[in-house]
Amino acid sequence: MQKCIIGRKVGMTQIFDEKGNVVPVTVIEAGPCVVVQKKTVENDGYNAVQLGFGETTGKNLNKPEKGHFAKADVALKTILREFRLDDCSVLNVKDIVKADTFAAGDKVDVCGTSKGKGFAGTIKRWNNHSLKDTHGTGPVHRHAGSMGATSTPSRIMKGKTMPGHLGAERVTVQNLDIVKVDVENNLIAIKGAVPGPKKGIVYITDSVKA
Repeated sequence: MQKCIIGRKVGMTQIFDEKGNVVPVTVIEAGPCVVVQKKTVENDGYNAVQLGFGETTGKNLNKPEKGHFAKADVALKTILREFRLDDCSVLNVKDIVKADTFAAGDKVDVCGTSKGKGFAGTIKRWNNHSLKDTHGTGPVHRHAGSMGATSTPSRIMKGKTMPGHLGAERVTVQNLDIVKVDVENNLIAIKGAVPGPKKGIVYITDSVKA
């Protein structure tokens, strides 16, 4: 069965394995999530399950959103997310998905929103190299340089790396190892770093490449 869960990034730490090696891990508060809706081929054209995560009083939800939860007879949630699974029959509306869905040793993909870095130049944004800092370069050694050719083709070529907004975009890190699962506290320790800041929402699924 393909597995999935919604979580919140707690932060990074390190733990020791059986051989005494230090393993850097990201701790994620995974679930508990509740199945709010099931999509079917007959009604929607595809199979998927919709999970809800995060308690809320409902002050930030509008009337249609509250009605969506009322129809499923589940508590109000702050985050809703659909997952297309190979076999959706094992999950039904009101089922609870907890951290024990995964186990140590599983390979997972983690999707989140990266940290926003605002407006950045081409060196930071695209790893372009700078001009030399000596011999009359002037105050332009971090500028983007030439924008394009002259009369032909008289325009900037498509795909030119330019300054602009950096970060705050959807990022998926693939093939990460789950090192430890704490079922009582709904915590999953994943080896390495995952996208986003502390308290950022992440989505954990089985690795597509494993």
